Amino acid sequence: MGQLFMQSGRRKLKSLIGAALVLGLGYFVWDEYGGEAPGEAAAASQDIGEILNGVAEDYVKLVLAVGQHDSGYVDAYYGPAEWAAEAEAAGSERPLAELKSQAAALEARIAELDLAAAQDLVQARATFLTKQLIAVAARLAMLEGESLSFDEETAALYDAVSPGATEEALDAVLGELEALIPGQGPLAERFIAFRNQFVIPTERLDEVFQAAIAACRERTLRYLELPEGESFTTSYVTGKSWSAYNWYQGNAFSLIEVNTDLPIFIDRAVDLGCHEGYPGHHVFNALLERRFVRQLGWLEFSVYPLYSPQSLLAEGTANYGIEMAFPGVERLNFERQVLYPMAGIDPALAAELAAAQKLLRKMRYAFTEGARRYLDGQFSRQQAIEWVARYRLVSMARAEQRVRFIEQYRGYVINYTLGADLVRAYVKRHAADDAASRWAAYEVLLSTPLTASALGEVD
Repeated sequence: MGQLFMQSGRRKLKSLIGAALVLGLGYFVWDEYGGEAPGEAAAASQDIGEILNGVAEDYVKLVLAVGQHDSGYVDAYYGPAEWAAEAEAAGSERPLAELKSQAAALEARIAELDLAAAQDLVQARATFLTKQLIAVAARLAMLEGESLSFDEETAALYDAVSPGATEEALDAVLGELEALIPGQGPLAERFIAFRNQFVIPTERLDEVFQAAIAACRERTLRYLELPEGESFTTSYVTGKSWSAYNWYQGNAFSLIEVNTDLPIFIDRAVDLGCHEGYPGHHVFNALLERRFVRQLGWLEFSVYPLYSPQSLLAEGTANYGIEMAFPGVERLNFERQVLYPMAGIDPALAAELAAAQKLLRKMRYAFTEGARRYLDGQFSRQQAIEWVARYRLVSMARAEQRVRFIEQYRGYVINYTLGADLVRAYVKRHAADDAASRWAAYEVLLSTPLTASALGEVD
């Protein structure tokens, strides 16, 4: 029955995509130039496509060159090995100003194209490359020492500006939590004590995480066809500013690292399993590689510059992917029935934690706002730590770790919250009220060259 359901769901998905889910591009991607379009448009698209292929090659080499100046800039690469070798051999010899001029020249080459007659997919590709090149130039300017405000930085690097958050609105949510969290004393102390009931014992961490990611994968496979042989491996690390990281290796393989510096709570198992794995980063990268690099030969997708518009879509689909895999009460039921007993935590507590987390989501922009104020010089480091501790209701040690993340990744923080909200709104606008339709809309976001400004507004 399970296999029959999966096949039926996929057939319905393909039908929905083919018939209706054009979702702002005019059609789904069926072949290299966008399906059965008029001959004139197809010819124009092919000519422009060949020019874009040349731009893409130069773009990839440019990103690899920037990576020699900026450690961590190239998050993944699975293009021609000789290009990486050439960049490594050159090292940081090429001046930043020269690289910035090359980015501008590539952007100008795209701007010269007459895209009006081209098919929508080709236009989307040109727009995507342009936005990525704008981000390359902005990152190079930052490396040269140019100072940008938080919002200027995120607009240039991620094609988006995040909403703010006021103390008044955040304090109102804290007031709601006051009535929910049991015990005496300050709310922060009570909440931390409450949360400590949900720590996964170290000796059970891998078992719990593997069970969570297996469930995320099983639910994803009901609706998405993944590359044959896709897989991942998990390792546990320390000394990081992040809680987990997917290092995509190419050929549908990922290395997922989980940071164990601080205790890991039971609700993070599903979060990390979906976000880093299925249908999050692992699936996102595997589908991009299969569709664009392997099938279409679009080599711009063989490299992933971390500080770029691609990250907003990557983090947004990864965070919203949690809701895709476990909609409604399905997550609570799975955690209570499977993960809580496995971790040795009382399942009767699950509903209390879920209620608290629902209220915490109302303060989801608090962290972004803290980052904005810190990086714009309105907060000292200590004030930023205290802000995060207050409005995320975490220990000072955990708040300090989060501020280290801000210091390392800066405006990147908007991609998690704003990215998820943009993806959520997009799916709701373009899907009917059934699972197959929602997954079809979500799949388009995993296999289409889009950036934040093409997604529409947050509802």
